[in-house]
Amino acid sequence: MPIVAQSTETTDWVSRYADEVIAESERRAPGKPVVVASGLSPSGPIHLGNLREVMTPHLVADEIRRRGYTVRHVLSWDDYDRYRKVPAGVPGIDESWAEHIGKPLTSVPAPVGSEYPNWAEHFKAAMVEALAELGVEYDGISQTEQYTSGAYRDQVLFAMKHRGDIDAILDQYRTKKAPAKKQGQKPVDEAELEAAEGSGAAAEDDGSGTSGYFPYKPYCGRCEKDLTTVTAYDDETTELTYTCSACGFSETVRLSEFDRGKLVWKVDWPMRWAHEGVIFEPSGVDHSSPGSSFQVGGQIVGIFGGKQPIGPMYAFVGISGMAKMSSSKGGVPTAADALQIMEPQLLRWLYARRRPNQSFKIAFDQEIQRLYDEWDKLAGKVADGSVLPADAAAYARAVGTAAGELPRTPRPMPYRTLASVADITAGAEDQTLRILSELDPQNPLGSLDEVRPRLGKAETWINTQVPAEERTVVRDEPDADLLGSLDEQGRASLRLLLEGLEANWSLDGLTHLVYGVPKVQAGYSADATAKELPPEIKVAQRTFFALLYHLLVGRDTGPRLPTLLLAVGQERVRKLLGA
Repeated sequence: MPIVAQSTETTDWVSRYADEVIAESERRAPGKPVVVASGLSPSGPIHLGNLREVMTPHLVADEIRRRGYTVRHVLSWDDYDRYRKVPAGVPGIDESWAEHIGKPLTSVPAPVGSEYPNWAEHFKAAMVEALAELGVEYDGISQTEQYTSGAYRDQVLFAMKHRGDIDAILDQYRTKKAPAKKQGQKPVDEAELEAAEGSGAAAEDDGSGTSGYFPYKPYCGRCEKDLTTVTAYDDETTELTYTCSACGFSETVRLSEFDRGKLVWKVDWPMRWAHEGVIFEPSGVDHSSPGSSFQVGGQIVGIFGGKQPIGPMYAFVGISGMAKMSSSKGGVPTAADALQIMEPQLLRWLYARRRPNQSFKIAFDQEIQRLYDEWDKLAGKVADGSVLPADAAAYARAVGTAAGELPRTPRPMPYRTLASVADITAGAEDQTLRILSELDPQNPLGSLDEVRPRLGKAETWINTQVPAEERTVVRDEPDADLLGSLDEQGRASLRLLLEGLEANWSLDGLTHLVYGVPKVQAGYSADATAKELPPEIKVAQRTFFALLYHLLVGRDTGPRLPTLLLAVGQERVRKLLGA
């Protein structure tokens, strides 16, 4: 069923696009399934920016399914693209992979140690697994299989027959310059353009050559590379002659029987729009420039008897604390990387809550704790009915699809608490269960399974994303020098804390206690609110907290004190605080 209100003010961007796509589909292909599309090139790790290429149409398709329509989400794996360069930082490869540049991605060996038969399958596998965890339903199409099986043979012959018409369209843009950058606009570098293009084919030639214009590029019959030039073509016999500049090989083939090549990107993409009947497909920001694939394709698709899809231009996705992403650079976080440290619901929410033209960041640093706090707060508003309609829609799209809800953590404790406990216990399950049970003694955990998979995500984040120098190590012995140097006020603050430990041994109780000690010392009630207290109480609290951190972990800061105290345990706390 629809998950948002119908007024323009309260509907979210997904519903608005769903309205447009349904209406457009009924105009173009009444009674047929609604077709949306994505394209991914497994030329290297498929990063979180590429994921927007899939999530945008997925969310729209899912909304359309909720309304009872049949939808087909076509995901083209551009695995017949050329291998363009050796990506940096990929384990199991070296510069020797440069000898494969120009071959189809499915003809390039996988990195050493991979279980997959080729480069494309290796990098596709992690994304396939991630999309399954994210609940993304799609119809995957291998472009290698499409071209080599002859599925596009009629389209290829048609493009060659109408190459003059295609060339005339392309020629309108070959001399156009990109518009001048607006003042203050950030420069767009090659890495950003590559990330935005989706298929990674932005720099591919458009088929122009000294022998005339040919929109088809053969892969060489000897070296398998696409460093070929078509020198002759006969429309009647479909005989095509090409030469290879890489190895010198030349041959004449009959294109009506030849399947070792592909249309150039600016022709290939619109051909597929027409072939699949695509109604909706997003595109990267580079497509707004003159001569871009999307703009030119909008005219070329008419030659194939189709229409350009509707769809937004999507903005970049960044990583909190890291440089911008590019699939050509190693170490760029992928969807699989993100799903190691966050639940699929949170990752879906990050894409659902922002319009496609809005950039956003995905947190791999401490910011992930704030994002989880925000997510849990939203869940609370949904539960009590105080949520705004558009926020409710984003939440519903995050927790499930038209097929049902995604598996969730039965008892979602705060991520920052789980991370702190994982940090302090180094993953010891008995200690973790003890601490988490003591957070709420009235409703203790029966098993760690109640807080999984969120607990596992938090543990992975601590172990992989938090530097060793920022990890929490509890002291083995009391800091005798610091304890001996305390004045009467310092010793009194520790006495007040120790006297209240047993009676307040829960997360809420210890929170009240540690914040209350400086209040009581200043002559106020432990229950006094911030409005009732002078500003110096906050200073006293910070001083007290710093003292406790030094005595417990030897640093100025650390995990939230109530969680830290529970993790250390009453007996050890008393010892370290000089009881």
